[in-house]
Amino acid sequence: MRPTPMTLSHPQPFALAIHGGAGTIKRSALTPALTEGYHAGLRRALAAGHEVLADGGSALDAVTAAVMALEDEPLFNAGRGAVFTAEGVQEMDAAIMDGRDRAAGAVAGLFGPRNPILAARAVMEQTEHVLLIGEGALDLCRRQGLAMEEAAYFFTQPRWDALQAELERRRSGTPDDGDEQRRHGTVGAVARDRDGNLAAATSTGGMTAKAKGRVGDSPVIGAGTFADNLTCAVSATGHGEHFIRRCAAHEIDARMRWAGQTLERAAGDVVDELGVIGGSGGLIAIDRDGRVALPFNCSGMYRGAIGPEGLPMTAIHREEFRIG
Repeated sequence: MRPTPMTLSHPQPFALAIHGGAGTIKRSALTPALTEGYHAGLRRALAAGHEVLADGGSALDAVTAAVMALEDEPLFNAGRGAVFTAEGVQEMDAAIMDGRDRAAGAVAGLFGPRNPILAARAVMEQTEHVLLIGEGALDLCRRQGLAMEEAAYFFTQPRWDALQAELERRRSGTPDDGDEQRRHGTVGAVARDRDGNLAAATSTGGMTAKAKGRVGDSPVIGAGTFADNLTCAVSATGHGEHFIRRCAAHEIDARMRWAGQTLERAAGDVVDELGVIGGSGGLIAIDRDGRVALPFNCSGMYRGAIGPEGLPMTAIHREEFRIG
């Protein structure tokens, strides 16, 4: 069953959509204060991106601004709120793509830059490559003068506690309770600007207790991140291995490009099909006319959208959304 529509379903001069991760989001774990914190974080990210678009800025700058705001918010699994690997460290992935010419940049397994999405953009704009990892990516960040932070900046007690709980579950042999919210998470943004250009950006800390060196779909162009002005821009969130195997983001482009499907149908069908094979999650997408789709196949996805009128819409579970 697809979520109650919370989309910009008509052509828009410019528009932005964001997500803060998808999965089994248990209502019982969301206190009123925490729920408001998530909505407030989403609204701040929408405001950051909308300001760029309303001033005539590019879709690329808008998704960068929105994702930076989400990376700075400890509630979301990216940047400051990144989860820990099984070894108790943080390894972050990010990607960005420009729909004008499919220029793209990505980083993986990174620790140090305050905003990993800026590292991905540096790869796109300052090198001839698409994906950098490890010391090579860090060297680029230092050369570009990106803000760097120590481990204390990125440490959050809830993420550390989640790691300990997952490690104990594995030691005890307790069956996984399916609480994806405890272990997964990603942030992302897609936008169309006044000139009709599209862009997508995605950033994540990955999976709690992931293996050292594990890379998910977020920095894989065509899987978790994709943009082409002729069709759509996509940022995904969920069980990354499944999104990689299905080339999920590019699959939406292909169905629109070659089968003539609408964004809503292509995005919705891809997410439904991922669910059938165990690929829990969702995505945000925007087409060349500014229509937005936000499908997911699990109980919830932190998400939001905003159009030229500047009225933010945010939601967590299927049946609810807030306007303003």
